[in-house]
Amino acid sequence: MTRAKPIGAFTFIPSYILTFTVYAAITPYLSILVRDLGYSHFLVGLLLGVFEGAGIAGPFVFGYWADRSGSYRRGLAVSVLVPALAVVPLVLFIHPVLSAGLLALAAFAFRSTTSLLDAVTTIQTGNYGKIRAFGSLSFIVVLLLFQWTPVLRPHSAGNIAFWIAVTSLLSLIPVLLLPRTAVGVRTKPPGQTRESGARPQESAAFPGTGRIRVRIVSAYFLGGMAIIFLCRFAMAAVYTFFPLYLTEELRWDAVGFMFALATAAEVPCMFISGRLLRRVGPVHLLALSAAGISLRLLIWAAFPVKGCIIAAQLLHSLCFGIFHPAAVNFISTVFPPEKRATGMSVYLALGSGLPSLIGNMLGGAIVEAAGYRLLFAGYAAFTGAAIVLYVCMRLTGLIRRR
Repeated sequence: MTRAKPIGAFTFIPSYILTFTVYAAITPYLSILVRDLGYSHFLVGLLLGVFEGAGIAGPFVFGYWADRSGSYRRGLAVSVLVPALAVVPLVLFIHPVLSAGLLALAAFAFRSTTSLLDAVTTIQTGNYGKIRAFGSLSFIVVLLLFQWTPVLRPHSAGNIAFWIAVTSLLSLIPVLLLPRTAVGVRTKPPGQTRESGARPQESAAFPGTGRIRVRIVSAYFLGGMAIIFLCRFAMAAVYTFFPLYLTEELRWDAVGFMFALATAAEVPCMFISGRLLRRVGPVHLLALSAAGISLRLLIWAAFPVKGCIIAAQLLHSLCFGIFHPAAVNFISTVFPPEKRATGMSVYLALGSGLPSLIGNMLGGAIVEAAGYRLLFAGYAAFTGAAIVLYVCMRLTGLIRRR
């Protein structure tokens, strides 16, 4: 089906707003939920590794389903509903094997939500960064409510599970209300084929950047994916172990505030991401993000005081506010629009799920043996390796300064 013009950006904003309320309940608090079930740090890392591992398969399955059916609605509806169904037995029936299975089920669906939303948004609109920023704003508001509203604060595994279920069910509403035309796959105009010699299409995510004709099995693509992998590996220390570090080692009940502060720092970068990508290019910005992640982790490792931790949280503007749009754009330079769901699945599975799986499993063992500060310092070395890889790509001519 060919569309004459992009769908309006407002169509997708409600879905981003409510979907990111689920992220506000899961991202900062899932490690605390699992710990409060009575598991050790090693098992927390192992179980959250299972969560991330299951998240690898989910985007591929849901992305393939969307590409085959030509519609994203059913996949989105299932992906936001399943976490609500899985989290209740998770806190009622505590056993490592059962917990692993329920976490895997929740992740299989939950990790597919943003891949589907990002894919259909980049296809149908030209304002991905600005639309995604509404999700970030929603994330901030809900986290501050969790932090400062006594009725909403998730103090225990039961409270966290309750809010995961409630936000998941609420996020189903805008998905079901999406117009049919907004959740279909927009294909290329008739007569334009890969063999026709037509000029490559611009990236739907960031117009003006131009889609690069690159084979997936190429040094450029593999190098860029390796940088993404190393950055996400290091970020496992942020998403999984930083909340535990705050509550256990610093005795500071500020998880919601810290994540809200970090997300607030990312929002301006989301708004200007399209302009930056047009001027600089995705791989250069990925390297900048790697430097920000390294600095953030090293500050946590060297200066375990509240003021320094707050300052380091502002580096989330580079760690995610620049990183995620650059990674999405990097994928969109390679995968054509009709395969965008599959491309986003590659990113979220191999560039996010797999490194998070390994980072969580290894991180739990490191914390158990040597503590959080050694974990932060050690994981900074992986983003250091990403910077070295970027320099090698520059020196070999795989990427050039724009």
